[in-house]
Amino acid sequence: MSSQEIPKINLEEGLQSIRHITWAIAQDNQGDSLSLLAILRLLEQVHQEIRDGLFQQSLPDNRQSLYKLLRDIETKGGWPYIYRMRLQSIMEKIELKDLEEATKINLDAPSSSPSNYAEPFS
Repeated sequence: MSSQEIPKINLEEGLQSIRHITWAIAQDNQGDSLSLLAILRLLEQVHQEIRDGLFQQSLPDNRQSLYKLLRDIETKGGWPYIYRMRLQSIMEKIELKDLEEATKINLDAPSSSPSNYAEPFS
């Protein structure tokens, strides 16, 4: 069988397979930020290739088809978007963790105030 004779895959079954496999790979790499980042990059690349190639080529060429497409976008959740974390979000998470650790250290440390502290106006 040549690459042009690949059998058609049921859309829903194929999408569920992609989801299942992607999620399983992500779970297998849980805690490994570099591997998870590689998965996200691949998903973004595939998204871009489909959008810029196959999807743009398939855009409607008449009003009726355009209406069907826009109606589907409206009723089924809008335009697909891949959110990118900003480096600022990552830095805020690191700063928050540093602050939590510093607070814990300060709370665990013995009090530095003298125990025989006298009130000035007793």
